[in-house]
Amino acid sequence: MQRNIGLTKRIIITVFFALLFSAVYPQQLFSISSDIGLQRNFKKEQRYWAAGHTTQALFHLNPKEGIYTWFAFYTSGRFKNNVTATAKSSLTTPPSLAYVNSSKMVLKQFSVGWRKYLKGSADAEKSWNIYTYAGFGLIFGEVKNTHSIMIDTSLYVVPVRSGSAGFKRLTVDLGLGLEIPIGGDYYFYTEGRVWLPTTSYPSKYIFVNNNAPLVAMLDAGIRILF
Repeated sequence: MQRNIGLTKRIIITVFFALLFSAVYPQQLFSISSDIGLQRNFKKEQRYWAAGHTTQALFHLNPKEGIYTWFAFYTSGRFKNNVTATAKSSLTTPPSLAYVNSSKMVLKQFSVGWRKYLKGSADAEKSWNIYTYAGFGLIFGEVKNTHSIMIDTSLYVVPVRSGSAGFKRLTVDLGLGLEIPIGGDYYFYTEGRVWLPTTSYPSKYIFVNNNAPLVAMLDAGIRILF
């Protein structure tokens, strides 16, 4: 239920920006797109698959170039790490504890950037299009950890904490898409995307923080031109 509410809010916000743009620049074209896709986290010790949805507004400054903004949400990805807790004191027995940390990670993202058609245009009626884009994003992540054994943290130093916590990452977003007109002002598209983290902000709830998460997506959806 909460996910459906969040999805509705993202669609409403995207439509609002699109309508605002059309009011300020009535001579320009704009589009709204919606897609579903798969996400893969390629970072070692953090690899998983997840499914998600993206709502996007496109402000076409001309048929070849424009500004995009999107909201993306993906389901939780699951992964496990074999880790070791070490004793704080040499008198503690045993001196170390090996355990498994089971994690669930959820990523949401907001991105703004530049989109350019390499072949075709935003208002093409017959031919297929190829486009690319680059932008900057902000990931709103959440991770939840469960340890396979109970550990007294007053006696042991754990490499990753149990429980849940939120985290943020700034990203550089790159993508390449293929688009086909399907009639009227509707276009079917499929595109590949990558989110490259530019910040780490170490979190004690994430076992691997450096250049993580490192994710790529493959999405397909419909764009409507107004």
